[in-house]
Amino acid sequence: MTVDTRSRRAPIPQGAVLRRPLRPLALGLAGLIACTAGTTASAAELKLRILETTDLHMNLLAWDYYQDKPTDEYGLARTATLIKAARAEAKNSLLFDNGDLIQGSPLGDYVARVKPLPAGQVHPAYKVLNALGVDAGNIGNHEFNYGLPFLRQVIAGAAFPYVSANVTLDDGDGNPANDKPAFTPYVILERSFADETGAKRTLKIGVIGFVPPQILTWDRAQLTGRVTVQDIQETARRYVPEIRAKGADLVVAIPHSGFERGETPRFAENSVARLAEIPGIDAILFGHSHGEFPGRFFASYPKVDLARGTINGVPSVMPGRWGDHLGVVDLVLDDSRGAWKVKDSRAEIRPIRDRATRKALVEPDPLVAQLIAPEHEATLRYVRGEVARSTAPITSYFAQVADDPSVQLVNNAQIAYAKRALAGTEYEGLPIVSAAAPFKSGGRMGWSYYTDIPAGTLSIRHIADLYIYPNTIKAVKLSGAQVREWLEMSAGAFRRIDPQGPAEQALIDERYVPYNFDMIDGLSYRIDVTQPARYDVAGKLVAPEARRIVDLRHQGQPVKDDAPFIVVTNNYRAAGGGSFPGLDGRQIVMDAPDENREALVQYLRSADRLDPSADGNWRIQPVPGVSLRFTSSAAGIAQLPRTPQVRLVKDNGDGSALYELVR
Repeated sequence: MTVDTRSRRAPIPQGAVLRRPLRPLALGLAGLIACTAGTTASAAELKLRILETTDLHMNLLAWDYYQDKPTDEYGLARTATLIKAARAEAKNSLLFDNGDLIQGSPLGDYVARVKPLPAGQVHPAYKVLNALGVDAGNIGNHEFNYGLPFLRQVIAGAAFPYVSANVTLDDGDGNPANDKPAFTPYVILERSFADETGAKRTLKIGVIGFVPPQILTWDRAQLTGRVTVQDIQETARRYVPEIRAKGADLVVAIPHSGFERGETPRFAENSVARLAEIPGIDAILFGHSHGEFPGRFFASYPKVDLARGTINGVPSVMPGRWGDHLGVVDLVLDDSRGAWKVKDSRAEIRPIRDRATRKALVEPDPLVAQLIAPEHEATLRYVRGEVARSTAPITSYFAQVADDPSVQLVNNAQIAYAKRALAGTEYEGLPIVSAAAPFKSGGRMGWSYYTDIPAGTLSIRHIADLYIYPNTIKAVKLSGAQVREWLEMSAGAFRRIDPQGPAEQALIDERYVPYNFDMIDGLSYRIDVTQPARYDVAGKLVAPEARRIVDLRHQGQPVKDDAPFIVVTNNYRAAGGGSFPGLDGRQIVMDAPDENREALVQYLRSADRLDPSADGNWRIQPVPGVSLRFTSSAAGIAQLPRTPQVRLVKDNGDGSALYELVR
């Protein structure tokens, strides 16, 4: 079974050859691709430019819905200007989108949850992508957040084919080998291009897409019993020869998957390194991890040539997130031996903003705003609605190193929700604690990516700022020992500090993603960072004798290993997201349909005036003689009078600042 991925068109059969004549590009983003009429010429070179957008997360406009103001740091409207310029430079080009498109901003939530998209209407994301002339799209993991029916509904409005090779329909027989594709695994685009002599040439481009197998964990409730997922590498090895056998001159792989060094196990989330080793793939357009390739972060990775933008010799590109870059792959093709081969290549990413000067490099394409003006205005009205009033600012500048009001509010709301939901059940008398993490903590997302809500009115946009994901609220039943292991996994967010080492040491382990740094309220504890991390970032027990969690208590009493607890969290964590020990979905005792954000709204509306302050239930244990230092946004300097446990070391002058914990 395949999915109809084009509005009002017949389903695209597996391996279909899609022919499209050269046409003017919509939105005025490029002129007609140059070509010269005539018969097929003799052997010649042909230059092809491939463009990629990825991880747009509904940031279609250059607008920050959380701060309710324009931004020059992201937005597809600015990327569209780069697309126009890149097309103008090349005679032949293709444009692909790599998913995580329909979720990630209040605009996405508005058309999915607040005022769901009516049947038959085109989703605002596809209004823009259709106009941009996208040639094909891949499905990302966040496409599944709103459920399969919504996903199928919205991609039906795409005027281009969608591919996803490793998601299959669950037929219930327990044998994944005979499961049929849930979406079109690949397509073969047939295009007419101009070679270097000006002659018109026909090129067949195979396009295959992949998604992380972890969608079955991350969206368990939406997908269980409906689809299964295959390993990315195995799927590629199956389909790439088939695409070639069907006449593809060129194969472009679009994995919604990142690039990690080291071993890539079966069903790995990030599989780009191994894809680059599969014969027959000519270019890789990747994403998912919001990184920038080619970029200096990957300089030490094996088989990487940053100057040419290749991985194992395969031109590859990952253009960041939210439209802050455009991916560009230039190929020189040659058919002197009777078949098209890649003779030369270069890959690069083009930014919309100069980070050094903090100035925009391009202006937004105004036609993008025109296309989605009704949805944008409706979203603004929604996010500006008042929920409560706060007596103090709520920020997350120091949430990775100290108990924090922005996370405290989420935990308070989750506990309040669970107490109501569990009243009168067998779990009513058990201690209820809550786990939440800082979602907006800078890093690769930029030094402006923090929660910063001024005192006064709290509106819906502020709720979305405190809790950015459309997770649903869950509760699990665990023992005291299991809760301790949960915290040990969280404590892996810090580097090991050597008491006999340098007087200043970096505290935060940049490999650890902030949304896995859970703080558990309802308990008190300290974190001893002189101990090695008990678990690595993948959840593997690496230091069995190590214990970073010190003096774990509940209501002043030491937590016993066999003591029962109800831990309120989200569907991602409860189902095993983040590879936390002891969590795989089987521990869920409260499976609520409401979003965590709805619990937060209910909690805030119940308070006449909100005093946002952390209760200080946890802290990092000081290391005598060592200054524990970390980098955060320079905007956090203004919050230091309210954060006595942190002091400024220096303003770095690039939007960041160096801080240290007060001993």
